[in-house]
Amino acid sequence: MKKVPIYGLMAEFDSPADLVKAAHRTYEEGYRKIDAYSPFPIEELAEAIGFHRSGVPLVVLVGGILGCVGGYMMQYWIHVINYPINVGGRPFNSWPSFVVVTFETTILFAGLAAVFGMLALNGLPMPYHPVFNVPRFAFATKDRFFLIIFSSDVKYDRAATRRFLESLEPRSISEVPS
Repeated sequence: MKKVPIYGLMAEFDSPADLVKAAHRTYEEGYRKIDAYSPFPIEELAEAIGFHRSGVPLVVLVGGILGCVGGYMMQYWIHVINYPINVGGRPFNSWPSFVVVTFETTILFAGLAAVFGMLALNGLPMPYHPVFNVPRFAFATKDRFFLIIFSSDVKYDRAATRRFLESLEPRSISEVPS
C-alpha cells in the first residue's frame, strides 16, 4: 500500500483565545512554518504566527514605475521617432503633453500589478488545498479554530510535534495528508 506524505499536523481549538495562545506558544517554541484558520478575522493572530509584512506594496510600486516609464517611452517613440508631426511649432518631445497618458498608464499598471501580485503571492488560484482532507476542517467556517504546523518546517518531527501540540490541550489533533 502506498504511503501518503504528510502535509502537516493540525490542532483544533474551541475559542479564539485558545488559538492565539497556542499560536504564540508555537512560535516561541521555534516553529516558523505555521498557519491558523478561523471563521472570522482575529486581530492578534497574524502577529502570533509571525506574519509581518507582505510583498504587495513593492509589487505595486514596481508596476507603477514600469507603467510610468512605459507610457512615457511609448509616447516618445510615437511622437519623436516613428511619426513626428510639427504642431504649432512645439518641439517633438513636448513632455507636458505626455503627462496625462503617462499618469493613466502608471495607474493601470499599478492596479494590474496589485491584482496579479496579490494572487501570485497568496498562491492563488488554488482549487485544492490539503487541509480539506481533514473531515473536521469543515467546522473552520462555523465555530472551530485550527492551527497547523507544516511538515516542511525545519523543526518538524512527527512524534515531537504531536507531543508539543498535545501540550497545548487542543480539542483534537489530525494528520493532514498531502
